[in-house]
Amino acid sequence: MATLPNPLRSPAAAGLELPPGRLVDDTVDGTWTEPLLWYGDESASPGSWAAMRASGRPVGLLPVLIDGGMRTQWPERWDLAPARTTYAGDHDAENVLSESWEAYADDELNDAPADWPGLAPVPAEAGPDTPDGLAAEVADQLTGMGFSPAGMRAGLVPARRSADIPAAIGWSGPLNHENDVARLCAVLRSWEDRFGARVVVLGFDTMIVSVSRPPTTTAEAEALAAEHFAFCPDNVQQSTLNTLQAYAEKALLKQETWAFWWD
Repeated sequence: MATLPNPLRSPAAAGLELPPGRLVDDTVDGTWTEPLLWYGDESASPGSWAAMRASGRPVGLLPVLIDGGMRTQWPERWDLAPARTTYAGDHDAENVLSESWEAYADDELNDAPADWPGLAPVPAEAGPDTPDGLAAEVADQLTGMGFSPAGMRAGLVPARRSADIPAAIGWSGPLNHENDVARLCAVLRSWEDRFGARVVVLGFDTMIVSVSRPPTTTAEAEALAAEHFAFCPDNVQQSTLNTLQAYAEKALLKQETWAFWWD
């Protein structure tokens, strides 16, 4: 895979004027060879995500809100593992999901179909917002409502597309489910294409995704629920929405944000 120069090596040389913040190169394997991400010292506010996108995208950086979570864990404590992360483009989304389905569905779902049902179709109706426009709105809503106990901070990651942000930093949030997050990023790429998804927030083991083309019918939502279970079984198994039908109705139908948590 061809890679672009990392502008975080020298933000000033890349023409970036960043607010006070810090570069992160801490990994489980020691100090990384270059910064994996930058994030601000102060809490993000409405407009922060859009401002970071405007300044970062021209030089190859994409925005993400960094969530300190319940335990005030910032990226230096996230056990980042870029050396153990592959490239999302080397994986097939349906293969990743079907393998997970076969491993977990029979034991953990009461209403699981006998076989992997396949990828959900693209919803018939398009949403009113562009993917990036909706992502900015979601980011503004989350920062404006004080969503995180520790607060959220604006971050920038060297990545070509939003779906690749977790792999670009070697994020280990789903480690108890999948030890190579690039495989899940292949699914995020597919969700970008089918549902207009954008990774808006990352925490230690949490992710929030905006969705500009969500399912608008029960059939579309139920087809997608199988993918969500395979992507993050804890979302269904450890939830009050512990059947695919309930999860589809409450968490997916016409929902413009998807939240994930891995135990």
